[in-house]
Amino acid sequence: MLKHLHISNFAIVPSLELDFLPGFTAVTGETGAGKSILIDALGLLLGERSDANWVRPGEERAELTAEFDIGGNVAAQAWLTDADLEAGERCLLRRTINNSGRSRAFINGSPVTVAQLQTLGGLLVEIHGQNEHLQLTSAAALFRLLDDSGDYRDELDAVGKRHAEWKAAQDELDTLEGQTAVPAAELEFLKFQLDELGQFDLGTEAIAELQTEHERLAAGDALLDAVSDSMERLDPESGGDADGVHGGLNQVLAKLRSFEHLDKDIAASCQMLAEASVNTIEAVTALRAARERIDIDPARFAAVDDSLARLSGLARKHGVAMESLAAVRDALAARVEAAGSAAERRDELQARTKALLDNYRRAARALHDKRSAHAHKLAQRVTRLLSDLGMAGGRFELEVSHDAQRAPGRRGDDRLQVLVSANPGLPPGPLAKIASGGELSRVSLAIKAAASGRHEAMTQVFDEVDAGIGGDTANTVGRLLQRLAGSGQALCVTHLAQVAVCATHQLQVSKAAGADSTRVETRLLGAEERVDEVARMLSGRLSEQSRAHARELLQASGPA
Repeated sequence: MLKHLHISNFAIVPSLELDFLPGFTAVTGETGAGKSILIDALGLLLGERSDANWVRPGEERAELTAEFDIGGNVAAQAWLTDADLEAGERCLLRRTINNSGRSRAFINGSPVTVAQLQTLGGLLVEIHGQNEHLQLTSAAALFRLLDDSGDYRDELDAVGKRHAEWKAAQDELDTLEGQTAVPAAELEFLKFQLDELGQFDLGTEAIAELQTEHERLAAGDALLDAVSDSMERLDPESGGDADGVHGGLNQVLAKLRSFEHLDKDIAASCQMLAEASVNTIEAVTALRAARERIDIDPARFAAVDDSLARLSGLARKHGVAMESLAAVRDALAARVEAAGSAAERRDELQARTKALLDNYRRAARALHDKRSAHAHKLAQRVTRLLSDLGMAGGRFELEVSHDAQRAPGRRGDDRLQVLVSANPGLPPGPLAKIASGGELSRVSLAIKAAASGRHEAMTQVFDEVDAGIGGDTANTVGRLLQRLAGSGQALCVTHLAQVAVCATHQLQVSKAAGADSTRVETRLLGAEERVDEVARMLSGRLSEQSRAHARELLQASGPA
């Protein structure tokens, strides 16, 4: 709960120190005295948007500080621990705003973002304003109001967990489909291209051999004639002249053999001629083997020519050299394989996602059953409170509809709608169509009162939620606020004496105007001072009659 508030150079406040006590504190004072400034300062400390207009004119910056006792606030302590901020029984919020509009935020002396300040602030204080009923048109606010007061935390946690599991699988599936998805028609085309290339041996050596064979076949008879003629010229035994190259070499060698011992060069020549003779015979043998391989079959030539033409066409089709077709084939095979693997993985993920969605739907249905039952009970309590608040015959309904076809969400598959009838005999309708602002405020207060009881560790602030009411209804509002404070803490800015007398404590706000400046002053009223303040609130002036009436109200309300 809130223990202390320090304000410096904020709006028209040069400096202000305020201590707060447990229980219900009424904040009262003349219209325009500056009561709302306290609420504004607290709102900024809880993360509301700031601007330079909050800085007192002529000053460099405004400074706001609030101290909270969080000994009983488990949620706030856990948040501080998770955020690696000092977590004890005291929590200090601080915010500065300079005259250029820039602000800085601190928690327990450590700089933090405004978002962090806002998150922690939501665990420390609830601020309810005159227009809080407008929040009831927000789905998030409706769910928060209903679920925070319900006793189905296990079901809420289960839905949140199942939703997170489903979403993780769905995100993985979406990513997979976005990265590797290949349309069926494109996949068929890839397979067709792969089959085309698969009809050939695309190895570099294989293509080179095919090209060589094509050239050999193209040479045909001319090649055969050249080989045969060369054999005949080299070796007479192959059908040529007796004095062929081989025979001529042997004749020369025979003449020189008898003289090789006389001259080393003759000896060398004999050696070379002998080798040449041997090489000539080997050359003839090789040519004979080549001649046996020469094929002048036109059908084979046509087949080889067709293969090369098709390979050349594929190379043009894929925009590469013929020697690079193997790389194209490998790339296509990899894509087809990846598409197949992706399809298999996609099937697995689709099955898993469906199973997780089914788990989520079952959890959401279980939550709906608990939530719907609680909504009915809550609506009954609100309806009873509306009667106490001067709206006898009024009805409040909180419709919880279940839609198992909607997109999964962390709160389940439910939709909420508030329906209200302010007068007997009229069917409930949308909250926004209620004409009276006072009725709207009372509906909002009744909902808050009916849903209370789970946040005693929090400070609740009511900013003129009693606007537009009076008489005995005002007495009921005061008692409701007293009940809402419970063993915790509630602050209410009010102009109604009937509400103020129900408070445990009363804080008076006044404005003091000097020659050159205006300042806001506050003080916690004692028993007799409360009598005078309540008397002023009742009649606008002090008299023995108004004081007597004030004493009567204070005694009847309970607190001294």
